[in-house]
Amino acid sequence: MPGGSRAFELVTKFCYGENLEITEDNVAMLRCAAEHLEMTDDSNGGNLVGRAEAYLEAVALMSLAGAVTVLRKSEELLPVAEEVDLVGRCIDAIAHITCNNSQFSAALGSTAGGYNSVSVSKAVDAWWADELTSLRIDTFQRVLIAMKARGFKGIALGTLIMLYAQKSLRRLDMHGRDKKKMDPRQEHEKRVVLETIVSLLPKEKNSMSVSFLSMLLRAALHLDTTLACRLDLEKRMSSQLGQAVLDDLLIPSSSLDAGTTFDVDAVQRILAGYLEHESEAAQLDYNTDDDFISAASPPNDVGMVGRLMEAYLAEIASDANLPIDKFTGLAEMIPERARFNEDGMYRAIDIYLKAHPHLSEPERKKVCKAMDCQKLSREACAHAAQNDRLPVQTVVQVLYHEQRRLREAPTHAPSGASSFYGGESPPPSLPYKPTPSLMGRHARGGAAPAEEVSQLQRENDELKMELLRLKMRLRDPSAPLPPTGAAPPPSGRHSMPKKPGAGGGFMNNVSKKLGKLNPFVRHDAMGVPKVRTKPPKDRRHSIGW
Repeated sequence: MPGGSRAFELVTKFCYGENLEITEDNVAMLRCAAEHLEMTDDSNGGNLVGRAEAYLEAVALMSLAGAVTVLRKSEELLPVAEEVDLVGRCIDAIAHITCNNSQFSAALGSTAGGYNSVSVSKAVDAWWADELTSLRIDTFQRVLIAMKARGFKGIALGTLIMLYAQKSLRRLDMHGRDKKKMDPRQEHEKRVVLETIVSLLPKEKNSMSVSFLSMLLRAALHLDTTLACRLDLEKRMSSQLGQAVLDDLLIPSSSLDAGTTFDVDAVQRILAGYLEHESEAAQLDYNTDDDFISAASPPNDVGMVGRLMEAYLAEIASDANLPIDKFTGLAEMIPERARFNEDGMYRAIDIYLKAHPHLSEPERKKVCKAMDCQKLSREACAHAAQNDRLPVQTVVQVLYHEQRRLREAPTHAPSGASSFYGGESPPPSLPYKPTPSLMGRHARGGAAPAEEVSQLQRENDELKMELLRLKMRLRDPSAPLPPTGAAPPPSGRHSMPKKPGAGGGFMNNVSKKLGKLNPFVRHDAMGVPKVRTKPPKDRRHSIGW
């Protein structure tokens, strides 16, 4: 008998004429038991079937709480509850009440100007959290389909799905390869729940937050859902990548073969999807695509995406198991229009080289090719010129672009102009510590006086001479070096005499650096003593990140 001993006890009371109170908690059980015992009005007027139906129509299905309670009880009485159409009537009642309720419509109206997950969540939580989220996933799916068919708004449906997912997946422990073992039956149930939730996600863009989509993707990787489920989540994240934060991309790697701490492949696919959306937005004038109702991401957030990916590269660079191809592959995917300043990329490269000290010279060159040296800020150039981890070729490029910037600064760069050659630079994103000479220039500020312009010109001439000496030595190691004072600088100006004990300042440090990096230049020719002294402890060649 449906309902077991409890239903039998209530039916017995009814048959013996005792007082039987019908409530929302027992009406479904009484209706199914009466159907099983054929206690219809055809055999006797006022029978149990008629009384249960009267209570359903007049009381239980007239309120949201009553309809949800009866529906939840009906789940325990299948398949008889389906035979008497109890489940279908409860679902229709829920959809009708929610779509026509003025209080809930007012809550939705407050978010018409945009997605406000906090206010919607509060409204939905007060009405639904303890009711709809307790349903089985298949019943919950039918309820949402019925609500959508009656015109329920996608944003509110997304909030309902979010609440249901948080409740059903809250005990899921996701820690990458160190995840705890789960009972196979429980794991299968959660996998079905997750795949169903993903299939119910609304098509409207911004109906779900990127953080929630990231949580679902982590759960999908943890539970090993279908490939279609994971790709759907990645595509949704790519369409809203401009709203993401760094934590949303730090997805633990669940594959034992991956070796890396984070799933870099998933982030690469997400970035590729974003670039595809951006290209479609530019070509189609933000028209809708085949899969999402809303428009593709506008290109004005490409700068934020570029900075986000540079921060992600800096985060994963310390992983000793991260291959060069994955690091450089992701770095090269960042478009040029998203890279206004290369300080973030330089920081990521420096962290990677520090975490992988055994890389060969060609491998370090390959890593540094992902960086455009002419877009480095002045502070980053000062740091790179003294960075022992960078290959010689990269250091030379940094020095070349720095002297080019210094040469053009007096005539082309007014006070407060960009800090790198070729375009305007946003505020530096890295906490570099400038060299004393650079710090003095920044501290003075304002228009450069005549003596500072002269000092910049002298340093520029010295740097060009050093580069000329290095190029000549690289071409012919046996050729004599041109003396520093044998000819006037290329600019045509005679170098100013230096103060005793000045030692060349920053340019002297650069000369010593180039002398150490070039194996063909003799120490005596470069003016560096053969006996190398140990640098003081307070001198640092790298900045702690």
